[in-house]
Amino acid sequence: MNELNAMDIQGILEHLPHRFPFLLIDRITELVPGERVVALKNVSFNEPFFVGHFPKYPVMPGVLIVEAMAQAAGVLSFKTTGDKPKDGILYLFVGIDNARFKAQVVPGDQLVLKVNIERKLRNIWKYKAIAEVNGQLVAEADLMCAQTPL
Repeated sequence: MNELNAMDIQGILEHLPHRFPFLLIDRITELVPGERVVALKNVSFNEPFFVGHFPKYPVMPGVLIVEAMAQAAGVLSFKTTGDKPKDGILYLFVGIDNARFKAQVVPGDQLVLKVNIERKLRNIWKYKAIAEVNGQLVAEADLMCAQTPL
């Protein structure tokens, strides 16, 4: 039986080097090391990117949705290997394929990020990621990260 792990913001901060204003996940609701993660991003009107994107029609930039998926993948990778950034290990976002944006993400939305490990070869990890709001697909992408020493 797989162990499901939830993680609050303190656990996320232990497993990601990102900090405000670039930390884009708020909670992990499910994590199965070596398999998958489900993370949440609560989208607030107070996000710094809404000042310019767009002032009268705030929409979360697609690149930040993809970055949020990559951050969830990073937590999954760290939990899979048992490493943490403080151990001198980092996962760098090195590739994206098949990115598609299906709907806008606006203030008040809760972004549900679902990331599955597709495969790992040496220090390269490949993932399939989707983002949903209220059960509706808003974005999807194939991601690639590289494990590297700091």
